[in-house]
Amino acid sequence: MRMRKLYLVLLAFICLSAFQSEPTHKFGLLKYSGGGDWYSNPTALPNLAKFCNSQLGTDIDINYGTVEVGSLEIFNYPFIHMTGHGNVVFSDADAENLRNYLIAGGFLHIDDNYGMDPFVRVSMKKVFPELEFIELPFDHPIYHQKFDFNTGLPKIHKHDDKSPQGFGMIWEGRLICFYSYESDLGDGWEDWEVHKDPEEIRLKALRMGANIVQFAFEGE
Repeated sequence: MRMRKLYLVLLAFICLSAFQSEPTHKFGLLKYSGGGDWYSNPTALPNLAKFCNSQLGTDIDINYGTVEVGSLEIFNYPFIHMTGHGNVVFSDADAENLRNYLIAGGFLHIDDNYGMDPFVRVSMKKVFPELEFIELPFDHPIYHQKFDFNTGLPKIHKHDDKSPQGFGMIWEGRLICFYSYESDLGDGWEDWEVHKDPEEIRLKALRMGANIVQFAFEGE
């Protein structure tokens, strides 16, 4: 189980007793440099946590943590979420830290909130120069966890009116990063009052989010 591997690495950075005192898992929101609004969609992760707890039987703290890319605190989180609309900049130290986290068993979900695509691709290339984002086929397990998405990512917001795409970075046969593009799942996770999306659309976004979380926690 990939989370167990991450926990072993975590012991090198924090006190074991402190880690064991946490009764729940917690999502991490990635804070990065460059001016992009990494803090977008503040109600998204709490709502996703609630949905996962009710539908998957997880025990996720609805209060997510904010973690900087270059901080060792990133190893406290088995699931990191990254979003925004604009520029993304990773320093050399940021890239090395994120690389170590992902190789150790961590999982990164990048959700393009519109406009971050050209920047996040450059930044992730700095993290894994030897890897490319590849579009995942519709039969990939991430689309078939608790919920089935037989045609891939749901379309939540219009943006450029392109078809949504799910990209992945794969390290030694393991999906370590899932990038949702032209979908905007995070907007669908937010409180209804924010975007006033139809409930059917919000439910699709939450179900796909739950699939990502389940895959990150359990793998194939």
